[in-house]
Amino acid sequence: TVTAAAASYTGAAAYDPKTLIAPAPPVPPIATSVPVQLTNGRTNGLSMPQKGSFFGFSIEMSVAQQVVGKNSTLLQVPFLNLMSNIVARAGSVNVRVGGNTQEAAVLVPSLVNNTIIAKDTSIPGTPRIQYTSDLLYMMANVSQLVNVWWYLGIPFYNTTPFDLSIAQEAEAILGDRLLALQAGNEPDLYALHGHRPLGYSPASYLTDFDNLITQVASDASIPRQQNLWLVASSETGQSNLSPWNLTQVWGTGIVDKYIVQVHALTVQRYFNHNCGAVLGQGVVVDPQTVIGTFLSHNNVLSFVNQYNTTVPVALQAGKPLLMYETNSVSCSGFVGISDSFVAALWGLDWALSLAASNFSGANFHIGGQNAYYNPFTPPPTNQTTFRQWSVGPIYYSALVVAEALGSSNQSQVVDLQLNNAADQTPGFAIYEKGAPTKLVLINYINDPTGAQAYTAQISIGGGTTGQPAANPSSVRVKRLSAASVTQKGNLTWAGQTFGNSFESDGRPMGNETVEQIPCDASTNTCSVKVNAPEAVLVFLTDTAFQSVESHSAVTFATSTQTVIVVPTSVLATSNGHSGF
Repeated sequence: TVTAAAASYTGAAAYDPKTLIAPAPPVPPIATSVPVQLTNGRTNGLSMPQKGSFFGFSIEMSVAQQVVGKNSTLLQVPFLNLMSNIVARAGSVNVRVGGNTQEAAVLVPSLVNNTIIAKDTSIPGTPRIQYTSDLLYMMANVSQLVNVWWYLGIPFYNTTPFDLSIAQEAEAILGDRLLALQAGNEPDLYALHGHRPLGYSPASYLTDFDNLITQVASDASIPRQQNLWLVASSETGQSNLSPWNLTQVWGTGIVDKYIVQVHALTVQRYFNHNCGAVLGQGVVVDPQTVIGTFLSHNNVLSFVNQYNTTVPVALQAGKPLLMYETNSVSCSGFVGISDSFVAALWGLDWALSLAASNFSGANFHIGGQNAYYNPFTPPPTNQTTFRQWSVGPIYYSALVVAEALGSSNQSQVVDLQLNNAADQTPGFAIYEKGAPTKLVLINYINDPTGAQAYTAQISIGGGTTGQPAANPSSVRVKRLSAASVTQKGNLTWAGQTFGNSFESDGRPMGNETVEQIPCDASTNTCSVKVNAPEAVLVFLTDTAFQSVESHSAVTFATSTQTVIVVPTSVLATSNGHSGF
C-alpha cells in the first residue's frame, strides 16, 4: 500500500471526482470596498429588453430519450422538475433538441421494443440515429405540463433532396411550440469531417440554403414557412479547425435575401476545446493550465467582443441573435472546470455578458454520460431504478439568470465595469422601465482566508432625470455559494442545493435563505458583502423580489414503480447470488 500507484477513476466523465488546484488570490489584493453607483432613468448602455427565457438548454438529439423521457407516455420526472424551477422564475424555458446527431437522423415508422431513438455506433465519431414521431409527441406532452418551447433541426448532410420529415411532423405535432428549425449544425466544419468537399464555404452554404427554401416552398405539408429557419454559423472557436468567419457568412447576403423565412441568426461557441484528447483533433489541453481563464471577466468580454460586427447585422434585420449552442469546453468539457463551481460563476458571467451585448438567448449544451459539462445528467440506463439525477454547476447559473431577468420580459442588462473594470469582480445591473431593480455581483477569487471578499456600497441616484436619490430602506440578497471554486456537488443557491451526484429528483433541497440587509440612510448606501468565491443577486425593490418569490415551481412525482416478484420458495433458499 505504500508503494502501489493510486487507483485511477475509470467511470463515466459525468461523475469523475477529480478536482483541480484553485488559482491563488491576486497580488496585490483587490479593493475590498467597491462603490456601485446606479441611476434612475438611465438609458445609455442598457441592452435591449431581454426575455426571462434567455438562458436555455441544448440537448444532443441522441440522448433525448434519456433526458426528456423514454417515450410520450413516460416522461422523466426530474427533467420536468428542473424545467419547472426555471419556468417559475422566468415564465418559460427554451430547449433545443439537436446537435451533430440531428444531421443524419432518419424518421422511421417504428423501432424495436417501441423505443423512440436507436443509435448506430458502428461508424466512428458521431452516431447515426433513427427516431420515431413519438419523440415529438413526447416533447409536446412536456409542454402540456411545463411551459417549454422547442428548437429542432433538419438533417443537412444529404441535400439531394433534403429530408424534410422532421419539419413536416414537428409542425403538425408541436404546433406553435416549435420555435424554429436549424438549417445546418456547425457547417463551417463540414469539410473537415468529410460531409462536404474541401473548400465548402459560406457561399456554398448559401447555395444549400437556396435549395432548402426552394424545396420547402413546394411542400404543402409544411404550412408555416415564414419566420421558421435558423441561419447557422458556428465559428466554433477552434481557429485551427474552422476556416470561416462571421463577416464572410453575413457578407453572402443570406439574411437580407431570406428576411421573411429567417427566424434568427445563430452562432455556436465554446470557451475552449477538449477535442485533442477526445477526437485527436488539435492539441491536448491540460485543464489545470487553463483554469484561470474561466475565472476572468476580461476573457469573457474578449469572446463577447468578437460578435461586435454580428450584433448590428441582427439588430438591423430585426432578428434575434442566438448563442444557439454553448458551454465551457467543446468535446465534452474539462474535468475539474466544467463540473465545478468554476463553471457556475463562468456560466453566470457569460450569459449576462451576452445579454448585455444584445444577444437574445443562449442554449447550454447537454451531452451524454461522458460529458463533464452537463447542466444535469440522468443516471446510466442500467441504474435508473435505484439512482437519481446529478445536477451540474451550469444549472445553478441558469437559476440565477432566470431570477435576475425575471418574467416581465422587460429586463435590460448593463455591465457596470465595477471596481475600475477589475478582472475578477464583475457586476451587472438589471433595469426595468428605466429603474434599477436588481444587481448581480460576482467574485471569482478563491480565498479561504476571506481577505479578498469585498463589500459593494450600493447607491441609487437621480441620474439625468432630475429625480432625487431613491435608495431603498433595505435590500434582499440571495447567494450562489461554494467553499472553493473547485468544489464539486453540494453547491447552494439561496441556501438550497441539488446535492451530489445521483442525489436529485430535480427539486431543490433545504430551506431557502434570503438575507434582508438594512441600508444606511445617513450615507445613502446599502452594503452587501460578496465572499471569495461567490455570486450574489441583490433585489433593490420589493416588487422585484415578489415577482420572483410569488411563483412557486409546480413539482412532479413519479407515477411508475418497479416491482420485482420473487417466489417465496426461491427467497427462502437464496444466498443473494445468481440474481436473487
